[in-house]
Amino acid sequence: MYDYLELGVGREREAVALTAARLKASAVPPVAVFSPLLGYPSNTVLALFPALEAEAAQTVARTDGVASSVRTRLSATARPVAGAAPVPGGVYVHNWFHIDANAAEAFVALSVEAWPDFETRFEARIFGLFLAEASETDLGQGARRLLLMTRYRDLGEWQASRDPTTEAMKTFARRRQLTRVSLARSCLLIP
Repeated sequence: MYDYLELGVGREREAVALTAARLKASAVPPVAVFSPLLGYPSNTVLALFPALEAEAAQTVARTDGVASSVRTRLSATARPVAGAAPVPGGVYVHNWFHIDANAAEAFVALSVEAWPDFETRFEARIFGLFLAEASETDLGQGARRLLLMTRYRDLGEWQASRDPTTEAMKTFARRRQLTRVSLARSCLLIP
């Protein structure tokens, strides 16, 4: 289990680096901390923690400089494996998928089927595919959310990987049939 926190910080971009340093020095260090690149507000820090107790999550939310905190409980699916951490360098894309509640198992299976071709063909590596704990909104809409974290060499490699003729993209097209909506945003791992 993991906790994914989207933290709003001060007005200055330097607040992102300062908050990241404070998080890394905390009693429960994060697995990874990311700064925004495209699609996130510039004053956002994204942090992936091992599952936090409620009190620890509140402590993170009260870290100096944090103005807002949204916490999502995640469970790993096929990745990451225990003890894995994102590797530095490149660009990370955090892609949120909203799917029908009964489609999670098929979504994960199609993802796993496509990854070998995808990772062989492109300078990209799937770090993790996480199933979010169902929120009240999810339950009301009969939906589930998944977060896919993928490292690419750069944004050009991300664009190249959109090639619809690859075997991976053909499988991802089948996965897209299970998807209500997806939102991909890019960020950088803060080493």
